[in-house]
This record gives sequence, structure tokens and C-alpha cells, in this order.
Amino acid sequence: MTRIGIIGASGYTGGELSRLLSSHPQVEITVVTSRQHEGKTMAEVFPHLRQCSDLICEAPDIDALCAKADLFFTAVPHKTAMAIVPTLLARDRKVIDLSADFRLKDVSIYERWYQQHTAPEYIDRAVYGLPEIYRKAITDASLVANPGCYPTSILLPLAPLLEDKLIETKGIIADSKSGVSGAGRAASVATLYCEVADGFRPYKVGDHRHTPEIDQELSLLAGTKLSATFTPHLLPISRGILSTLYATLKEGVTAEAIAQSYRHRYAGERFVRLVDDPALPATQYVRGSNYCDIGFRIDPRARRLIIMSAIDNVVKGAAGQAIQNMNIMCGFPEDSGLEGAPLFP
Repeated sequence: MTRIGIIGASGYTGGELSRLLSSHPQVEITVVTSRQHEGKTMAEVFPHLRQCSDLICEAPDIDALCAKADLFFTAVPHKTAMAIVPTLLARDRKVIDLSADFRLKDVSIYERWYQQHTAPEYIDRAVYGLPEIYRKAITDASLVANPGCYPTSILLPLAPLLEDKLIETKGIIADSKSGVSGAGRAASVATLYCEVADGFRPYKVGDHRHTPEIDQELSLLAGTKLSATFTPHLLPISRGILSTLYATLKEGVTAEAIAQSYRHRYAGERFVRLVDDPALPATQYVRGSNYCDIGFRIDPRARRLIIMSAIDNVVKGAAGQAIQNMNIMCGFPEDSGLEGAPLFP
């Protein structure tokens, strides 16, 4: 059994990691940390984990942690991760980081959107953890930078089309909507029930921190510098992301060419489902699962391709994808611990 540590276990991602890993046949969670809830059991922090986890939250003492686990998930805020990860790697521990600290390859871009980076020498060691794109590199990685939730919902639908040069690289628009859990578990006026219920609003328009991550990965897929227009919105639901993407088709590209690109690129992919029936992607059809559902339509009047994708932001957008990466790194079946069907209704 591989021993697993979760650093920052009291957030939504940490709770979801605990839930999913509790039924994983090849691993055992041996240590969890939380400064805020030190001394409490995970079941006290997350009542839904009763009889699933009896671990007690500890303070994040790196020396003590390294003696208890072989692989760590760092589910901590930006900047906190970069202070922890180098020490874990120096002790020959594998790390899957769920912050943004090691996703961006250009330190200057990271510092423009976040803050000063104190461990830039580790950025080149990090593999961007989108398994459907970087599986081979993830296999041998000691540090995986788990993608953001919005980027996951945008990159998977666009990757085959950019690789096959079926769409123009200019004018790509990503109109994305997320459930409130994407804002984290910390108390905030903006995510109070009365502020969110019965409403629907955009936020961080033009300056969301996932923007440079999206542009970086789309540019690598396209083989040329690319900037997408990304606008996030807050949905009055707890989980889920629905992204509607708009791109201009290249001359002569047909619906069958688009469908064939998807079928070829994602043939055999366990967690990408292509939707070609009347039931287009929707958050309720992926809830609680590691799936990304993708569907498309063409507007012939404007030669515009309209792509829709749906993920659970806490699973495929965070904890589930992190476990998928762990399975690849450890040589486990890629769907271990992630086999469950979506929770509907």
C-alpha cells in the first residue's frame, strides 16, 4: 500500500480527496494536516466522512509528515505550496500540488498574476497534470502541477481541434460558469447563501488568474502564441462547471471532421465522454465524477463552432484529476478510486 498525506485537508478539495481515496484499493491515507482544525478528526471537520476516516488533523510539520507518507497532495493556497513542496521533494517524496504555484512556466507571468515566487528552480521539474495531454511525462514525474478547474474544462475540448488545425487561433472565447465550491471553503460575503441564491453573475472579468494558464496551454497545443477571451460566472449551485467555447472554423472544415478529431484523440480515454445525442453536456450529468463531457454544434451562418463541456469542479477539476495523476505516477490502473458513476439527480 502506498502511504498518502494530504496537506491542507480541511478545504473542499481536501475533503474530496479523503472521500475518494478512502475507497482506493492501493493506497492508505496515513496523515492529514490542517492548522485551523488541528486536533480534530476528519469526521468532525467533514461529517460525511464518518466511518470513512478516523485520522486526526495535525500541524504541517514537514519532518514528521515525511516519516508518515510516500506521496503528498498539497491542497493549500498559492504561495503556501511553494514553501512546502521543495522540502518534500528533497526528502524523495512525490508531490501533486493543487495550487497554481508550479503551473506557469514563465516566472515573470506567475509573479504578474500572483506574487513573488520563492522556488522558481522547481518550475521546470513540474509536469502540468492534464493526463489526457501529458500522460507520458506524468508517468516519471516527482512533481505534478494539477490544473485549475476552469482550464481543464476549456483545454480538453479545444486540444484536438488545435492539434489538428481545424479552428482559427484568433478569436477563441471561453464563457464558463462554476458552482460556488470553486471559491473555496473559507467564509466570504460574496459566497453567502443570500448573495448567491437565485442569482447569476460574472466575476473577475478580464483578470481571472486562470487566464495565463489557459493561454499557456492553448499556445503549446496550437504551436503558436494564442490568447483566448475567458469570462467566468458564478452559478447558484454547489458543484460543476459548464464551459461554452466559441471558435471560428477553418475553411472547408465540416462537422464530421470535428467529430472525427474528437473520436481519434480521445479514443480509449476513460474520463472523456463525447456527447453527440440531444442531451448536451450538463453539470448534473457529471456531478461527483471524474468525467469531462464534450459536445458541439456548428452555426453555419458565421462558420462558428460552439463547443460545450461539463465537469465537476471538485473532482475532474481538482481532487479526482489529482488522483488520476497519482494513479499514473504510481503505476496503478488510471481509474482506481474513480470508477463511480455520476451522482444524478
